[in-house]
Amino acid sequence: MAHEHQHQHTHDHQHEHTDIDWAEMAPLLQAQAELYTPLHEHALAWLGKKQTEPGLIVDAGSGPGVVSCLLADAFPGARVVAVDGSEPLLEMARARAERLGVADRFGTLTGELPDTMGDLEYPADLIWASQSLHHLGDQRAAIAAYAERLVSGGTLALVEGGLPTRFLPRDIGIGRPGLQARIDAMQEEWFTEMRAALPGSVAVVEDWPALLTAAGLKPSGTRSFLLDLPAPTPDRARTVAAATLSRIRERFGDTFDATDRATLDRLLDPDDKASVHHRTDLFVLAARTVHTAVRSG
Repeated sequence: MAHEHQHQHTHDHQHEHTDIDWAEMAPLLQAQAELYTPLHEHALAWLGKKQTEPGLIVDAGSGPGVVSCLLADAFPGARVVAVDGSEPLLEMARARAERLGVADRFGTLTGELPDTMGDLEYPADLIWASQSLHHLGDQRAAIAAYAERLVSGGTLALVEGGLPTRFLPRDIGIGRPGLQARIDAMQEEWFTEMRAALPGSVAVVEDWPALLTAAGLKPSGTRSFLLDLPAPTPDRARTVAAATLSRIRERFGDTFDATDRATLDRLLDPDDKASVHHRTDLFVLAARTVHTAVRSG
């Protein structure tokens, strides 16, 4: 699920196999973001040393608001605005903020990115855009729009890139070894098609510091953060692994050969001891990369 975890933005268009129903994905988005909390906490601690005491933080492409609330916790003096194109996801974000006691300094804004950023009442001290930018056709224009909504000295933090998530060893004892590597290749093809099908899609070299510089920002750091949950994993990791593989089985079912299809079916069968529901070798290993840049003028 290298390119889908937390991709929290909606589009009005429909594509044969590249459109994503974010409201339908809400439970997985929330469960996965919760699982990734240690990674996000480390990233936000690093970010806090770069942007001290921000007044307004915007989570651009917030989805169900898991990280939005972590931002509120990491920066207790800030107001946080979660921005997303999906109202059902923002309802979840508001409920979460209420439950965690940060609703008094938490708001939401519904609309298509990046245009809806113009509806913010004030420029932001910190804009966090995690795995959402690549769902916008013109990424360069979106970065420029974000840059315009920053105060002087404000920071834009893009979470893009990293490494594909791993749940299983190369040889799992059933089927043909290397299943997750083959899934990665399919995901890359799907991702390329998804990008090409977006409205106003513009191909760019994914040199994020260069793109940030082109928007008039000054890159201030790039760092990758690791999520390392070794086997045996907690049940919530099994839940995320099962939901992730189930979505992959559904999306790429006809693309897999018969052996891999049969292996996936066994991995997803709760009654099979070889499934992700019971395996003792299931783990979670992931890396996410954060690129930061500052508006200087």
